[in-house]
Amino acid sequence: MIVSLGQGDRVLLRLERSLVSFLSEAPMETIAATNERSTGVLDAKARTFAVQVPVVEFMGFNSPLQREHFNENYLESSAYPKATFSGRIIEAVDLAVPGTYTVRAKGELNIKGVARERIVPCNLVVSSTGVRITTGFDVALDEHGIRVPRVVQQKIAAVVQVKVDVLFSRRP
Repeated sequence: MIVSLGQGDRVLLRLERSLVSFLSEAPMETIAATNERSTGVLDAKARTFAVQVPVVEFMGFNSPLQREHFNENYLESSAYPKATFSGRIIEAVDLAVPGTYTVRAKGELNIKGVARERIVPCNLVVSSTGVRITTGFDVALDEHGIRVPRVVQQKIAAVVQVKVDVLFSRRP
């Protein structure tokens, strides 16, 4: 969706579709979950962005109890309902020109109230309908204050793999 902010020719693209997933591969267990409920905006002129991921919307765990532990014990989703990533695309790419680009996004990744600066490699596909961004990166749980009790350390990886596939739409 194109939204004029009343600041010259600045235009925001709204997040139309999202898929955020994580994978924890530990010696005794693999845990995977996905989330399709993110919201966000991309300023194509300034190459800035902000994405919010509602933590409680992750689905696909091995069991309902595992999902409950994820929300209550590890991510504490009632106290920290959203994970966020906001920042800027480093490379001077014109997001109005169709094409495929390899870029880096530099910004602040905030999980469980702990913000860390990150530089994330991304693939962008710019088309007349919008900007699709895909990326994958690792997140060390302890960097965001997520503590894994010793009793389950063989079941939960200390570093999880995150994949993101989002589409920012130019459609009104």
